[in-house]
Amino acid sequence: MVFVLDSNRKPLDPCHPARARKLLKAGKAAVFRRYPFTIILKERRVADSTTHAHRVKIDPGSKVTGIAVVNEVTGQVVWAAELTHRGQQIRERLLARRQLRRARRSRKTRYRKARFNNRRRPSGWLPPSLASRVANIETWVKRLLRLCPVEAISMELVRFDTQALQNPEISGVEYQRGELYGYEVREYLLEKFGRRCAYCGKENVPLEIEHIVPRSRGGTDRVSNLTVACHDCNQEKGNMTAEEYARFKGTDFSYVIQQAKEPLKDAAAVNATRWALFGRLQTLGLPVEVGTGGRTKFNRARLGLPKTYWLDAACVGASTPERLVVSGVRSLAITATGHGNRQMARPDRYGFPGGHRQRQKRFFGFQTGDMVRAVVTTGKKVGTYVGRVAVRASGSFNIQTTRGTIQGLHYRFFTPLHCADGYQYA
Repeated sequence: MVFVLDSNRKPLDPCHPARARKLLKAGKAAVFRRYPFTIILKERRVADSTTHAHRVKIDPGSKVTGIAVVNEVTGQVVWAAELTHRGQQIRERLLARRQLRRARRSRKTRYRKARFNNRRRPSGWLPPSLASRVANIETWVKRLLRLCPVEAISMELVRFDTQALQNPEISGVEYQRGELYGYEVREYLLEKFGRRCAYCGKENVPLEIEHIVPRSRGGTDRVSNLTVACHDCNQEKGNMTAEEYARFKGTDFSYVIQQAKEPLKDAAAVNATRWALFGRLQTLGLPVEVGTGGRTKFNRARLGLPKTYWLDAACVGASTPERLVVSGVRSLAITATGHGNRQMARPDRYGFPGGHRQRQKRFFGFQTGDMVRAVVTTGKKVGTYVGRVAVRASGSFNIQTTRGTIQGLHYRFFTPLHCADGYQYA
């Protein structure tokens, strides 16, 4: 569906793409925004229309977050997206910066006192790699509130209990073993092993929790000793360990043991950011519904929907309608890219500064990262190109297209399509 704004930029109900094309062709509307695609009417106002309540539903993830906008009256998913975060990229860049600074300080101030405890972190502080996840989701929720008549928000708040995963015998008021515990372990293993059999790689088949070292051979129920396998492999493996089963099959299953012992990093990232995200969403002034991972999976299974990020988001919470209309929905793939780089000098391999960048980011009305259309009418590169632009002070720009990079095009050939906003779309 296409988002619609009235002449005062107030949101109306989204319309079908065919209707949007008719309005644009008749001159009654204009393109307001490319991603997500939004039109603005030239005469109509909210007072002249009837709007229906919509709900933004969020399935937060460590690497990818699913977002869906659902019409609460009809149950139709009017818009969906999968937002890929850049937390790992931020972590790597901060690590590289820290290494350069530490090396430089050790050269210049060899005997300086340690000062790592001089600053106190405020309450609710999150590492930048985790804070970016929360900020990305908050940014997109705010955008959707400006483009659609949203009256409520739903988010998945509880997904994994890392303490219960590591120690099934934990007790206490908050960690009593209920019906959700089996789901926690199973869902965590399914995501960890990519929802395929760890031994034969089959997908889209019922998977069973399987012990790498069987309990009859001294194995435990710790999550590091568990994997998922199809029924045939589980029965064939029987009482063998993974190493013995590998020799029996004549193959190598060492990756199963290695992957099973990976840390609970993704689960910890989701748990660390869930309450911060919940607090941010509450400040928007709309009712915020929370749901568990068990409720999401139950809704998805009840509706017979496949496993995707945006469909998980559409199934979050008890507000999920009895009939969810998802036919014809194509999710928008959003990748967080950031808003440039504040580093003024690029260091060499030894940490010494090399070339310096200009402070100015915009030249001739364009900024690196803008989506543009270049219609070249003269020279050796005649043609039409659509993609991301890389600007220069000389006015000779590059454009990154799906077919490669076209270099040395004059800025007069360029027309802006979508300004750089820190995200990439597909």
